[in-house]
Amino acid sequence: MATDFKSIPIIDVAPLLAKCDDPKMVQDPGVREVVKQLDQACREAGFFYAKGHGIPETMVNEVRNITHKFFDLPYEEKLKIKMTPAAGYRGYQRIGENITKGVPDMHEAIDCYKELKQGMYGALGKPMEGCNQWPHYPPNFKELMEDYISLCTEVSRKIMRGIALALGGSPDEFEGERGGDAFWVMRLIGYPGASTANGKCMSENDIGCGAHTDYGLLTLVNQDENITALQVRNQAGEWISAPPIPGTFVCNIGDMLKILSNGLYESTLHRVINKSPTYRVCVAFFYEPNYDAAVEPLEVCVRKSGGTRKFEEAVYGEHLVSKVQTNFVT
Repeated sequence: MATDFKSIPIIDVAPLLAKCDDPKMVQDPGVREVVKQLDQACREAGFFYAKGHGIPETMVNEVRNITHKFFDLPYEEKLKIKMTPAAGYRGYQRIGENITKGVPDMHEAIDCYKELKQGMYGALGKPMEGCNQWPHYPPNFKELMEDYISLCTEVSRKIMRGIALALGGSPDEFEGERGGDAFWVMRLIGYPGASTANGKCMSENDIGCGAHTDYGLLTLVNQDENITALQVRNQAGEWISAPPIPGTFVCNIGDMLKILSNGLYESTLHRVINKSPTYRVCVAFFYEPNYDAAVEPLEVCVRKSGGTRKFEEAVYGEHLVSKVQTNFVT
């Protein structure tokens, strides 16, 4: 359960990543220290900064830079990859098309998902079937993003092995039927500067992204440097800033991990308010369970939290589709 945290901890995950697939990883002192820090961060804040993640800083920066170049294009050009239900909810959304709790968000975005082939999951998968819509300009956009997604997937898998240990389970709790074929989501998001949204000064209601929790297991946030806009709510209801720290991802846990942990770990409310006059880009990668995974509390977590199951089983794909279909104006 989240506490009255005042700041978000920084965890060097390099020792965990180095030994992650070693059968003796549990005995490694470096791994054990990272696991201890992950447990504390997930219990107290649901958020942490991950440094030592191993993805080259040049790539992390280029992903944001090329996203800026896309959002700088004329509106007509961006609409060539417009998101529609027929496209499996993949593609470009203009400002105000994304809805959080009934209120339009002041951001534009490209939404991408792990591609689902027709009939792969029957009726469960049908709404999300389709191919990602990548822009032809800037050049190499698709190639860069697919390489980045591959690296983020691997880093997330390894951090989740540490989180499995933190919960008292085996390292592979989140593999196999739960996450051995992990789904992923990536949102490339652009937040207009405070004075330029809709060509007028932003009011208090013009929130870049309203308060929400994430849907899946683990999120990696790659945000522009020098602009503080992400805020995380502590138990006292205070909004704590998560300023960008070079060389790190902001990480947070999602609804599916809250269920799997039987509430030991909380998916924490967060929001984005860009008060800077500068346009801000954020690239959020969401690591999820298998699309058809039936997610329920782990036995080890039920035992550690008093013996009572606090959550019903949830099918990840159903949870995702219910969110997606209420989050967008089309």
